[in-house]
Amino acid sequence: MSRKLADLGNQFDTDRVLRSYLKRMCPPEMYAAIKPDLQALGEKTGGELYDLQLQDRPNTPRLVQWDPTGDRIDQIELTDVWQRVLPMVAEHGVISTAYERENGALSRVHQGALAYLLLPASDMMGFLLATTDGSIATLLRSGNEPLIDEVVPHLLSRTPDTFWTSGQWRTEQSGGTDLSKVDTEARYEDGEWRLYGHKWFTSSTAANMAIVLARPESTNDQGRAGLSLFYLPIRDNHDESPADGIRVNRLKESMGAKKLPVSEVTLDGAVAYPVTELQNGTRHLTPMVDRARMWNALIAVSSMRRGLALARDYARKRKAFGTPIIEKPLHYDTLADVQATFEGAFHLTFRFVELIGKEENDALSNEEQHLLRALSPLAKLITGRQAVEVSTEVIEAFGGSGYVEETGIPALLRDAFALPLWEGTTNVMSLIALRTLRRDGRLEAVHNEIKRCADAVDTPALQHAMKQAQDAFKAAVQWLADTLEHRGEKALEAGARRFAYTIAHALEAALLIRHAQWAIQDEGRRPIAVAEYFTAKGINHIARRAHYDGYMLAKDFNRQSLFQSEAPIDTGSQKAAL
Repeated sequence: MSRKLADLGNQFDTDRVLRSYLKRMCPPEMYAAIKPDLQALGEKTGGELYDLQLQDRPNTPRLVQWDPTGDRIDQIELTDVWQRVLPMVAEHGVISTAYERENGALSRVHQGALAYLLLPASDMMGFLLATTDGSIATLLRSGNEPLIDEVVPHLLSRTPDTFWTSGQWRTEQSGGTDLSKVDTEARYEDGEWRLYGHKWFTSSTAANMAIVLARPESTNDQGRAGLSLFYLPIRDNHDESPADGIRVNRLKESMGAKKLPVSEVTLDGAVAYPVTELQNGTRHLTPMVDRARMWNALIAVSSMRRGLALARDYARKRKAFGTPIIEKPLHYDTLADVQATFEGAFHLTFRFVELIGKEENDALSNEEQHLLRALSPLAKLITGRQAVEVSTEVIEAFGGSGYVEETGIPALLRDAFALPLWEGTTNVMSLIALRTLRRDGRLEAVHNEIKRCADAVDTPALQHAMKQAQDAFKAAVQWLADTLEHRGEKALEAGARRFAYTIAHALEAALLIRHAQWAIQDEGRRPIAVAEYFTAKGINHIARRAHYDGYMLAKDFNRQSLFQSEAPIDTGSQKAAL
């Protein structure tokens, strides 16, 4: 039996941050048109779905491999929350809104708001929605008209009976994020392509279809064949067995995201269809990757908001020494700190969403294209880490009760840990961000974005906060130049995370402060306070470190001389660093 420690109420009406952002971004007629649906969804997520989550808390998806007659069926039974939420995804257009484009480039903002409200009540369904969205974008950009006509209407359906979801199956045990290790083979047999291989981690096995990365069999003597994208039909309805040639070996027991039917899958002759040409498949992954990162960030900020809403309600009800703990100075200072972190992450995430929408509507300037490429890894890596940080504070805000499983609170933290891992760890994303930002135009685009925000600010307290963001960005750029000139690539790689954190936090601060300037007219001192709290946490993470010292500490050994160790080190880089 689950125990409710806090109430939520309508999650749209009580979300000042979301409503304020939408009022700034959306024309009045658009805001008036989308508000009723957002309110209706907010009522469901804070009411019936929250109650159902607590009720359904002990349950997890179940793999039924055999029927009573001994035939293998590999059916996946979803939890009650998933069975309730899947129809709502279709009915509220959580996927389709972005592609119907009733509001042009701002259709992505509308979709982002819908997703942001629904995701915390969906028991981590966001990963499945991310791969569905990414599959649509990939198919549409492929130009494969027969496949688009057959599949995309299902993925965009607002009718639950015809609505499909899609997975993306890339990860294999030998490679992880290293796609060069993909060994799944596509063979052309009797006029059809068939897939053979083992997908070690599929977060969307209950989907209707998947986009699969596989290696077509080599037809020449030029060595190993390249990779290609294939459309793999899985099932028409969610309660059916997968198609022939698809075997679900097991559902994985993960630390968190326990409602997500993560599984290992063997492909043994499953019929599939090429999405694009039979080489250079990874070249076509950009739409999928960008949307996966966007959804990862949306899951992160929406989960932060859910935790804060619960902690705030609990603090109003919970008394210590005769006073609600919301009145205790240290408690409200801690919650204020968490609120500031959340708001910075929110504005960075929705700026990412805005740029995706503009790209889809051919409205991106050349500079904005560079900014989108820069934001893609940065938004994913920083919001994932912030979700873990915020969820940790939320657990503490409930005291011992936050550690008790029946309250449902511990799941907030366990689920948050999936966010830095999915689609690339923080270190992987940091290296991608470093590589991305070194390309022509990317750092300049970030600089101009921060300057655009700074130019909109004329309140002295906000100008002071903005200067901290600008100074942090300058320090990161200077570090990059100095390290490239004097210290070498290994020192650069060693500092990639600190560099990425600094750029990401500077962007979060700038976007937060830009919005704060606009919000002052309605909210008075509050926007200034959140900007000051955010910048007080520290933006600049660049500090001069010798990366070979990091090597020594990580290995945990002593050495008497710089050039003596238990394993070889690049002494050339060390000398340069000195």
